[in-house]
Amino acid sequence: MELKNKVAVVTGVSRGIGKASVQALLNQGVKVAGWGIRNPEFSHPDFHFIQCNVKDPKAVESAYLETIAKFSSIDILINNAGLGYFGKIEEMSLEQWHEMFAVNVHGVFYCLKNVIPTMRKQRSGHIINISSIAGNTPVPEGAGYSATKASVKAITHSIYREVRSDKIKVSVIYPGSTRTDFFNNFPNTMRAEDMIDPKDIANSIIHLLQTPDDFLPLDLEVRTMNAK
Repeated sequence: MELKNKVAVVTGVSRGIGKASVQALLNQGVKVAGWGIRNPEFSHPDFHFIQCNVKDPKAVESAYLETIAKFSSIDILINNAGLGYFGKIEEMSLEQWHEMFAVNVHGVFYCLKNVIPTMRKQRSGHIINISSIAGNTPVPEGAGYSATKASVKAITHSIYREVRSDKIKVSVIYPGSTRTDFFNNFPNTMRAEDMIDPKDIANSIIHLLQTPDDFLPLDLEVRTMNAK
């Protein structure tokens, strides 16, 4: 896909992979609608921030309508918004369990439900869902988080078959430990400097988006070389 002047929606843009992805897309000449709870605190003439908590279907619909009103089309959707809580299954609170599924799974569904009809009409588009290596290899004390990210994988593997005939690509990335605020919610033994730089995940997203029209990159698992 030629990226210059395309329109992208990125969710969870305040920091980490989302913020890095916005900046990488802008560097490619893409116009970006950033959906998030907090503004990423940078400005660019081709960046439009929309306050949106993806676990709220009405907020997602409103963000979608505002994006279409602003840019007229959506060529790229990056479902990045997500969170994780960890602990023994019997000690996990109902609120934390439900919030993970509300954001990580239902939020992806709401975004897809709104954006895919536009891409079908255009007969073009690329959707990239951000899962986690925990979605492929569940981790101890991470049953809920692992389940939500496995759901993202399952959603991706289902819908790419639904929309491929409409010239829409769907990909899923499984990042390993990445240098973001994600690890603020639980202890982690890996040093920050040994984790993946969010900019490198963003560069991988750009690479996926630039693949030829007849080339479908479905799964990309990324790990740090510095795991102990």
